[in-house]
Amino acid sequence: MTLYWTQGSPQHALGTEDYRKALSSVLEHFGHPAKVMAVPPDHTRMDSDAGSITRVARELLGDRLTDVMPALGTHQAMNEHELSKMFGDLPRSLIRVHRYKTDVETLGWVDSDFVSQATEGIYDKPWPAQINRLISHGGHDLILSIGQVVPHEVIGMANYTKNIFVGTGGAAGIDDSHYLSALYGCERIMGRCDNPLRRILNRGAELFLKDLPIVYVLTVVESTPDAGPVVRGLFIGDDHSVFFRAGELAAEVNCFRLDTAPATMVVWMDPEKYKKTWVGNKAIYRTRMAIADGGKLVVIAPGVAKFGEHEDVDGLIRKYGYRTTPEIMQAVKDNEDLASHLSVAAHLVHGSTENRFRVEYCPGGLAQSEIEMVGYGYGDWKAAMHEYRIHELQDGWHTSRSGERFYFVRNPGLGLWMYRGHPHAF
Repeated sequence: MTLYWTQGSPQHALGTEDYRKALSSVLEHFGHPAKVMAVPPDHTRMDSDAGSITRVARELLGDRLTDVMPALGTHQAMNEHELSKMFGDLPRSLIRVHRYKTDVETLGWVDSDFVSQATEGIYDKPWPAQINRLISHGGHDLILSIGQVVPHEVIGMANYTKNIFVGTGGAAGIDDSHYLSALYGCERIMGRCDNPLRRILNRGAELFLKDLPIVYVLTVVESTPDAGPVVRGLFIGDDHSVFFRAGELAAEVNCFRLDTAPATMVVWMDPEKYKKTWVGNKAIYRTRMAIADGGKLVVIAPGVAKFGEHEDVDGLIRKYGYRTTPEIMQAVKDNEDLASHLSVAAHLVHGSTENRFRVEYCPGGLAQSEIEMVGYGYGDWKAAMHEYRIHELQDGWHTSRSGERFYFVRNPGLGLWMYRGHPHAF
Protein backbone atom coordinates (compact mmCIF):
# COMPACT_ATOMS: atom_id res chain seq x y z
CA MET A 1 0.00 0.00 0.00
CA THR A 2 1.54 3.27 -1.16
CA LEU A 3 0.97 7.01 -1.24
CA TYR A 4 2.57 7.87 -4.61
CA TRP A 5 2.02 11.62 -4.85
CA THR A 6 0.84 14.38 -2.52
CA GLN A 7 0.75 18.00 -3.57
CA GLY A 8 -1.51 20.73 -2.35
CA SER A 9 -2.52 23.44 0.07
CA PRO A 10 -5.14 26.23 0.16
CA GLN A 11 -2.64 28.35 -1.81
CA HIS A 12 -1.78 25.88 -4.59
CA ALA A 13 -3.13 26.25 -8.14
CA LEU A 14 -2.40 23.05 -10.04
CA GLY A 15 -2.77 22.28 -13.73
CA THR A 16 -1.73 20.13 -16.64
CA GLU A 17 2.01 20.20 -16.00
CA ASP A 18 1.45 19.06 -12.41
CA TYR A 19 -0.76 16.20 -13.63
CA ARG A 20 1.90 15.21 -16.14
CA LYS A 21 4.64 15.06 -13.50
CA ALA A 22 2.46 13.12 -11.08
CA LEU A 23 1.18 10.55 -13.56
CA SER A 24 4.64 10.08 -15.06
CA SER A 25 5.94 9.24 -11.62
CA VAL A 26 3.16 6.73 -11.00
CA LEU A 27 3.55 5.06 -14.40
CA GLU A 28 7.27 4.72 -13.85
CA HIS A 29 6.60 3.07 -10.50
CA PHE A 30 4.38 0.52 -12.23
CA GLY A 31 7.02 -0.27 -14.85
CA HIS A 32 5.17 1.43 -17.71
CA PRO A 33 2.07 -0.81 -17.74
CA ALA A 34 0.89 -2.22 -21.06
CA LYS A 35 -2.87 -2.07 -20.51
CA VAL A 36 -4.41 0.75 -18.50
CA MET A 37 -7.99 1.71 -17.69
CA ALA A 38 -9.18 5.13 -16.50
CA VAL A 39 -12.35 5.59 -14.42
CA PRO A 40 -13.11 9.34 -14.28
CA PRO A 41 -16.46 10.86 -13.23
CA ASP A 42 -19.02 12.08 -15.75
CA HIS A 43 -19.73 15.66 -16.83
CA THR A 44 -21.74 16.46 -13.69
CA ARG A 45 -18.36 16.43 -11.87
CA MET A 46 -16.60 18.49 -14.51
CA ASP A 47 -15.07 20.79 -11.91
CA SER A 48 -12.92 17.88 -10.69
CA ASP A 49 -10.64 18.48 -13.70
CA ALA A 50 -10.69 14.71 -14.18
CA GLY A 51 -11.18 15.30 -17.90
CA SER A 52 -7.79 17.02 -18.11
CA ILE A 53 -6.15 14.27 -16.05
CA THR A 54 -7.63 11.63 -18.35
CA ARG A 55 -6.27 13.44 -21.40
CA VAL A 56 -2.82 13.61 -19.79
CA ALA A 57 -3.00 9.88 -19.14
CA ARG A 58 -3.76 9.35 -22.83
CA GLU A 59 -0.86 11.61 -23.81
CA LEU A 60 1.56 9.64 -21.63
CA LEU A 61 0.23 6.17 -22.39
CA GLY A 62 -0.89 6.41 -26.00
CA ASP A 63 -2.50 3.15 -27.10
CA ARG A 64 -1.70 1.58 -23.74
CA LEU A 65 -4.72 3.46 -22.38
CA THR A 66 -7.30 0.98 -23.65
CA ASP A 67 -10.49 1.87 -21.76
CA VAL A 68 -12.07 5.00 -20.29
CA MET A 69 -15.22 4.30 -18.31
CA PRO A 70 -16.98 7.34 -16.81
CA ALA A 71 -18.26 6.42 -13.35
CA LEU A 72 -21.91 7.04 -14.19
CA GLY A 73 -23.49 5.24 -11.27
CA THR A 74 -27.18 5.55 -12.11
CA HIS A 75 -26.69 8.57 -14.40
CA GLN A 76 -27.41 8.45 -18.11
CA ALA A 77 -24.59 7.89 -20.57
CA MET A 78 -22.84 11.08 -21.67
CA ASN A 79 -23.82 12.52 -25.04
CA GLU A 80 -21.35 13.93 -27.55
CA HIS A 81 -21.67 17.49 -26.26
CA GLU A 82 -20.96 16.35 -22.70
CA LEU A 83 -18.07 14.13 -23.78
CA SER A 84 -16.54 16.99 -25.74
CA LYS A 85 -16.86 19.44 -22.86
CA MET A 86 -15.40 16.94 -20.38
CA PHE A 87 -12.76 15.10 -22.40
CA GLY A 88 -12.06 17.28 -25.44
CA ASP A 89 -10.47 15.32 -28.28
CA LEU A 90 -10.01 12.08 -26.35
CA PRO A 91 -10.80 9.32 -28.88
CA ARG A 92 -14.40 8.25 -28.47
CA SER A 93 -13.38 4.68 -29.26
CA LEU A 94 -11.95 4.53 -25.73
CA ILE A 95 -15.23 5.38 -23.99
CA ARG A 96 -17.03 2.53 -22.23
CA VAL A 97 -20.57 3.05 -20.91
CA HIS A 98 -21.32 1.68 -17.45
CA ARG A 99 -24.79 0.11 -17.19
CA TYR A 100 -25.61 -0.32 -13.53
CA LYS A 101 -28.41 -2.81 -14.12
CA THR A 102 -26.58 -5.26 -16.37
CA ASP A 103 -22.79 -4.83 -16.42
CA VAL A 104 -21.86 -5.68 -12.84
CA GLU A 105 -20.87 -8.59 -10.69
CA THR A 106 -21.12 -9.07 -6.94
CA LEU A 107 -17.68 -9.67 -5.49
CA GLY A 108 -19.02 -10.50 -2.01
CA TRP A 109 -20.80 -8.96 0.95
CA VAL A 110 -19.79 -6.81 3.88
CA ASP A 111 -21.48 -8.78 6.65
CA SER A 112 -24.52 -7.54 8.54
CA ASP A 113 -22.67 -7.30 11.88
CA PHE A 114 -20.19 -4.84 10.37
CA VAL A 115 -22.99 -2.83 8.72
CA SER A 116 -25.02 -2.71 11.92
CA GLN A 117 -22.04 -1.58 13.97
CA ALA A 118 -21.08 1.07 11.40
CA THR A 119 -24.61 2.49 11.28
CA GLU A 120 -25.20 2.34 15.06
CA GLY A 121 -27.89 -0.29 14.52
CA ILE A 122 -29.91 1.79 12.05
CA TYR A 123 -29.31 -0.69 9.21
CA ASP A 124 -28.41 -4.35 9.58
CA LYS A 125 -28.46 -5.96 6.15
CA PRO A 126 -25.25 -7.24 4.54
CA TRP A 127 -24.02 -4.86 1.85
CA PRO A 128 -23.20 -6.22 -1.65
CA ALA A 129 -19.86 -5.07 -3.07
CA GLN A 130 -20.55 -4.73 -6.81
CA ILE A 131 -18.38 -3.39 -9.64
CA ASN A 132 -18.36 -3.34 -13.42
CA ARG A 133 -16.99 -6.56 -14.93
CA LEU A 134 -14.54 -4.62 -17.08
CA ILE A 135 -12.77 -3.58 -13.88
CA SER A 136 -12.75 -7.04 -12.33
CA HIS A 137 -12.08 -9.04 -15.49
CA GLY A 138 -10.53 -6.58 -17.96
CA GLY A 139 -6.98 -7.83 -17.48
CA HIS A 140 -5.58 -4.35 -16.87
CA ASP A 141 -2.12 -3.77 -15.43
CA LEU A 142 -3.27 -0.51 -13.89
CA ILE A 143 -6.66 1.09 -13.20
CA LEU A 144 -6.67 4.85 -12.56
CA SER A 145 -9.72 5.83 -10.50
CA ILE A 146 -9.89 9.60 -10.99
CA GLY A 147 -12.07 12.09 -9.18
CA GLN A 148 -12.60 14.87 -6.67
CA VAL A 149 -12.82 14.77 -2.89
CA VAL A 150 -15.55 17.23 -1.95
CA PRO A 151 -18.41 17.31 0.59
CA HIS A 152 -21.14 14.86 -0.38
CA GLU A 153 -24.61 14.09 0.95
CA VAL A 154 -24.33 10.28 0.74
CA ILE A 155 -20.69 9.55 1.55
CA GLY A 156 -19.59 12.61 3.57
CA MET A 157 -16.66 13.34 1.27
CA ALA A 158 -16.97 12.14 -2.32
CA ASN A 159 -14.80 9.78 -4.33
CA TYR A 160 -12.12 7.21 -3.41
CA THR A 161 -13.84 3.79 -3.00
CA LYS A 162 -17.21 5.37 -3.87
CA ASN A 163 -15.98 5.96 -7.42
CA ILE A 164 -15.65 2.18 -7.87
CA PHE A 165 -18.47 0.74 -5.75
CA VAL A 166 -21.09 3.38 -6.66
CA GLY A 167 -19.74 4.94 -9.84
CA THR A 168 -19.31 1.52 -11.46
CA GLY A 169 -21.57 -0.41 -9.09
CA GLY A 170 -24.86 -2.20 -9.44
CA ALA A 171 -28.44 -1.44 -8.50
CA ALA A 172 -28.41 -3.45 -5.25
CA GLY A 173 -25.19 -1.96 -3.92
CA ILE A 174 -26.17 1.58 -4.89
CA ASP A 175 -29.67 1.22 -3.46
CA ASP A 176 -28.56 -0.11 -0.10
CA SER A 177 -25.63 2.30 0.25
CA HIS A 178 -27.74 5.36 -0.42
CA TYR A 179 -30.68 4.28 1.73
CA LEU A 180 -28.67 3.33 4.81
CA SER A 181 -26.83 6.64 4.57
CA ALA A 182 -30.09 8.58 4.22
CA LEU A 183 -31.55 6.86 7.28
CA TYR A 184 -28.45 7.72 9.27
CA GLY A 185 -28.93 11.36 8.22
CA CYS A 186 -27.10 13.41 5.61
CA GLU A 187 -26.53 16.29 8.02
CA ARG A 188 -24.60 13.93 10.32
CA ILE A 189 -22.43 12.83 7.38
CA MET A 190 -21.71 15.72 5.03
CA GLY A 191 -18.15 17.01 5.09
CA ARG A 192 -16.87 14.13 7.23
CA CYS A 193 -14.37 11.59 5.92
CA ASP A 194 -15.23 9.05 8.61
CA ASN A 195 -18.88 8.00 8.58
CA PRO A 196 -20.95 4.80 8.38
CA LEU A 197 -21.08 4.37 4.61
CA ARG A 198 -17.41 5.24 4.13
CA ARG A 199 -16.47 2.55 6.65
CA ILE A 200 -18.61 0.03 4.80
CA LEU A 201 -17.21 0.85 1.36
CA ASN A 202 -13.65 0.89 2.65
CA ARG A 203 -14.24 -2.49 4.28
CA GLY A 204 -15.51 -3.74 0.92
CA ALA A 205 -12.30 -2.50 -0.70
CA GLU A 206 -10.17 -4.26 1.91
CA LEU A 207 -12.01 -7.52 1.30
CA PHE A 208 -12.64 -7.53 -2.43
CA LEU A 209 -10.47 -4.99 -4.30
CA LYS A 210 -7.07 -5.88 -2.83
CA ASP A 211 -6.02 -7.95 -5.85
CA LEU A 212 -6.98 -5.33 -8.43
CA PRO A 213 -4.33 -2.76 -9.54
CA ILE A 214 -6.45 0.28 -8.61
CA VAL A 215 -4.68 3.59 -7.96
CA TYR A 216 -6.77 6.55 -6.85
CA VAL A 217 -6.05 9.95 -8.41
CA LEU A 218 -7.83 12.52 -6.27
CA THR A 219 -8.18 16.28 -6.73
CA VAL A 220 -9.35 18.92 -4.30
CA VAL A 221 -10.94 21.94 -5.99
CA GLU A 222 -11.91 25.32 -4.58
CA SER A 223 -14.44 27.65 -6.19
CA THR A 224 -12.84 31.10 -6.26
CA PRO A 225 -14.62 34.39 -7.00
CA ASP A 226 -12.17 35.51 -9.66
CA ALA A 227 -10.68 32.40 -11.28
CA GLY A 228 -13.58 29.97 -10.86
CA PRO A 229 -12.70 26.39 -9.88
CA VAL A 230 -9.02 26.08 -8.91
CA VAL A 231 -7.35 22.73 -8.22
CA ARG A 232 -5.73 23.08 -4.80
CA GLY A 233 -4.53 19.52 -4.35
CA LEU A 234 -3.58 16.31 -6.14
CA PHE A 235 -3.22 13.09 -4.17
CA ILE A 236 -2.41 9.70 -5.68
CA GLY A 237 -2.27 6.39 -3.83
CA ASP A 238 -3.78 2.98 -3.34
CA ASP A 239 -4.87 2.92 0.30
CA HIS A 240 -7.09 4.81 2.74
CA SER A 241 -4.42 7.40 3.58
CA VAL A 242 -4.69 9.02 0.13
CA PHE A 243 -8.37 9.74 0.74
CA PHE A 244 -7.91 11.09 4.23
CA ARG A 245 -5.06 13.36 3.11
CA ALA A 246 -7.27 14.79 0.35
CA GLY A 247 -10.19 15.05 2.76
CA GLU A 248 -8.20 17.21 5.16
CA LEU A 249 -7.59 19.76 2.42
CA ALA A 250 -11.20 19.58 1.17
CA ALA A 251 -12.40 20.39 4.69
CA GLU A 252 -10.27 23.55 4.54
CA VAL A 253 -11.29 24.84 1.10
CA ASN A 254 -14.80 23.41 0.58
CA CYS A 255 -16.56 23.87 3.95
CA PHE A 256 -17.97 27.31 4.73
CA ARG A 257 -19.27 28.33 8.15
CA LEU A 258 -21.66 31.29 8.42
CA ASP A 259 -22.13 33.34 11.58
CA THR A 260 -25.73 34.11 10.60
CA ALA A 261 -28.27 31.65 9.19
CA PRO A 262 -29.70 33.16 5.97
CA ALA A 263 -33.46 33.65 5.93
CA THR A 264 -33.10 33.55 2.13
CA MET A 265 -30.48 31.56 0.28
CA VAL A 266 -30.15 31.74 -3.51
CA VAL A 267 -28.32 29.08 -5.52
CA TRP A 268 -27.40 29.12 -9.21
CA MET A 269 -27.38 25.76 -11.04
CA ASP A 270 -25.24 25.71 -14.19
CA PRO A 271 -27.50 24.40 -17.00
CA GLU A 272 -24.54 22.58 -18.59
CA LYS A 273 -24.33 20.29 -15.56
CA TYR A 274 -27.74 20.30 -13.89
CA LYS A 275 -30.59 19.01 -16.03
CA LYS A 276 -32.59 16.95 -13.53
CA THR A 277 -33.42 17.40 -9.86
CA TRP A 278 -31.66 14.04 -9.37
CA VAL A 279 -28.39 15.99 -9.58
CA GLY A 280 -29.67 19.55 -9.26
CA ASN A 281 -30.82 18.98 -5.70
CA LYS A 282 -27.23 19.52 -4.62
CA ALA A 283 -28.61 23.03 -4.19
CA ILE A 284 -30.59 21.65 -1.24
CA TYR A 285 -28.13 19.11 0.15
CA ARG A 286 -25.15 21.42 0.37
CA THR A 287 -26.95 24.45 1.84
CA ARG A 288 -29.54 22.86 4.14
CA MET A 289 -27.30 23.20 7.24
CA ALA A 290 -27.03 26.95 6.68
CA ILE A 291 -30.65 27.97 6.05
CA ALA A 292 -32.58 29.51 8.95
CA ASP A 293 -35.61 27.76 10.41
CA GLY A 294 -38.60 28.96 8.42
CA GLY A 295 -36.28 30.31 5.73
CA LYS A 296 -36.38 30.07 1.95
CA LEU A 297 -34.06 28.47 -0.58
CA VAL A 298 -34.35 29.80 -4.14
CA VAL A 299 -32.95 27.31 -6.68
CA ILE A 300 -32.40 28.94 -10.08
CA ALA A 301 -32.03 26.01 -12.46
CA PRO A 302 -32.76 26.90 -16.12
CA GLY A 303 -31.38 23.55 -17.33
CA VAL A 304 -33.62 21.35 -15.18
CA ALA A 305 -36.31 19.69 -17.28
CA LYS A 306 -36.82 16.35 -15.52
CA PHE A 307 -36.75 14.82 -12.07
CA GLY A 308 -34.99 11.48 -12.57
CA GLU A 309 -32.18 10.19 -14.76
CA HIS A 310 -34.39 7.41 -16.14
CA GLU A 311 -38.11 7.16 -16.82
CA ASP A 312 -38.83 4.72 -13.97
CA VAL A 313 -36.96 6.92 -11.51
CA ASP A 314 -38.65 10.05 -12.83
CA GLY A 315 -42.03 8.39 -12.33
CA LEU A 316 -41.28 7.42 -8.73
CA ILE A 317 -40.19 10.95 -7.83
CA ARG A 318 -43.40 12.30 -9.33
CA LYS A 319 -45.47 9.71 -7.47
CA TYR A 320 -44.00 10.09 -3.97
CA GLY A 321 -42.41 13.54 -3.92
CA TYR A 322 -39.84 15.05 -1.59
CA ARG A 323 -41.61 14.29 1.70
CA THR A 324 -40.27 13.98 5.23
CA THR A 325 -38.09 11.06 6.27
CA PRO A 326 -40.87 9.31 8.25
CA GLU A 327 -43.24 9.65 5.29
CA ILE A 328 -40.70 8.16 2.86
CA MET A 329 -39.85 5.32 5.26
CA GLN A 330 -43.54 4.48 5.50
CA ALA A 331 -43.91 4.64 1.72
CA VAL A 332 -41.02 2.17 1.40
CA LYS A 333 -42.78 -0.21 3.80
CA ASP A 334 -46.10 0.08 2.00
CA ASN A 335 -45.07 0.14 -1.68
CA GLU A 336 -43.02 -2.43 -3.56
CA ASP A 337 -42.14 -0.05 -6.39
CA LEU A 338 -40.32 2.29 -4.01
CA ALA A 339 -38.94 -0.54 -1.86
CA SER A 340 -37.27 -1.97 -4.96
CA HIS A 341 -35.66 1.40 -5.76
CA LEU A 342 -34.08 2.40 -2.45
CA SER A 343 -31.69 4.88 -4.05
CA VAL A 344 -34.79 6.81 -5.16
CA ALA A 345 -36.15 6.69 -1.61
CA ALA A 346 -32.79 8.00 -0.37
CA HIS A 347 -32.88 10.79 -2.95
CA LEU A 348 -36.35 11.82 -1.76
CA VAL A 349 -35.15 11.95 1.83
CA HIS A 350 -32.10 14.01 0.89
CA GLY A 351 -34.26 16.44 -1.07
CA SER A 352 -36.76 16.93 1.75
CA THR A 353 -36.80 20.12 3.77
CA GLU A 354 -38.19 18.09 6.70
CA ASN A 355 -40.67 20.97 6.97
CA ARG A 356 -37.93 23.20 8.41
CA PHE A 357 -37.56 25.58 5.44
CA ARG A 358 -39.17 25.94 2.03
CA VAL A 359 -37.80 25.59 -1.47
CA GLU A 360 -38.69 27.84 -4.39
CA TYR A 361 -37.56 25.85 -7.44
CA CYS A 362 -37.07 27.83 -10.66
CA PRO A 363 -36.58 25.28 -13.47
CA GLY A 364 -36.33 25.87 -17.18
CA GLY A 365 -38.29 22.82 -18.32
CA LEU A 366 -40.76 21.78 -15.62
CA ALA A 367 -44.21 23.31 -15.15
CA GLN A 368 -45.47 24.87 -11.92
CA SER A 369 -47.88 21.98 -11.41
CA GLU A 370 -45.03 19.46 -11.70
CA ILE A 371 -42.84 21.26 -9.18
CA GLU A 372 -45.67 21.71 -6.69
CA MET A 373 -46.67 18.05 -7.11
CA VAL A 374 -43.36 16.90 -5.58
CA GLY A 375 -43.56 19.28 -2.64
CA TYR A 376 -41.66 22.40 -3.69
CA GLY A 377 -42.79 25.93 -4.42
CA TYR A 378 -42.40 27.22 -7.98
CA GLY A 379 -40.60 30.27 -9.31
CA ASP A 380 -39.87 31.70 -12.73
CA TRP A 381 -36.14 31.38 -13.41
CA LYS A 382 -35.88 34.50 -15.57
CA ALA A 383 -37.67 36.60 -12.98
CA ALA A 384 -35.47 35.18 -10.23
CA MET A 385 -32.30 35.94 -12.20
CA HIS A 386 -33.47 39.53 -12.60
CA GLU A 387 -34.59 39.95 -8.98
CA TYR A 388 -31.35 38.63 -7.53
CA ARG A 389 -29.03 40.00 -10.28
CA ILE A 390 -27.35 36.62 -10.69
CA HIS A 391 -24.83 37.61 -13.35
CA GLU A 392 -23.34 40.32 -11.13
CA LEU A 393 -22.79 38.27 -7.98
CA GLN A 394 -19.99 36.52 -6.17
CA ASP A 395 -20.66 34.09 -3.32
CA GLY A 396 -21.77 35.79 -0.14
CA TRP A 397 -24.29 38.28 1.23
CA HIS A 398 -26.25 40.57 -1.11
CA THR A 399 -29.48 42.55 -1.34
CA SER A 400 -32.11 41.89 -4.02
CA ARG A 401 -33.73 44.56 -6.18
CA SER A 402 -36.70 44.60 -3.80
CA GLY A 403 -34.48 44.97 -0.72
CA GLU A 404 -34.38 41.36 0.47
CA ARG A 405 -31.09 40.32 2.11
CA PHE A 406 -29.86 36.93 0.88
CA TYR A 407 -26.83 34.69 0.69
CA PHE A 408 -25.72 33.58 -2.77
CA VAL A 409 -23.95 30.37 -3.86
CA ARG A 410 -22.87 30.03 -7.49
CA ASN A 411 -21.53 26.48 -7.47
CA PRO A 412 -23.08 24.29 -4.75
CA GLY A 413 -21.35 21.17 -6.10
CA LEU A 414 -18.01 22.50 -4.79
CA GLY A 415 -18.89 23.04 -1.18
CA LEU A 416 -20.85 22.66 2.02
CA TRP A 417 -22.39 25.68 3.76
CA MET A 418 -23.21 25.57 7.46
CA TYR A 419 -24.58 27.97 10.04
CA ARG A 420 -22.23 27.76 13.02
CA GLY A 421 -25.20 27.26 15.33
CA HIS A 422 -26.59 24.27 13.43
CA PRO A 423 -26.60 21.18 15.66
CA HIS A 424 -24.51 19.18 13.15
CA ALA A 425 -22.09 21.92 12.11
CA PHE A 426 -18.42 21.21 12.76
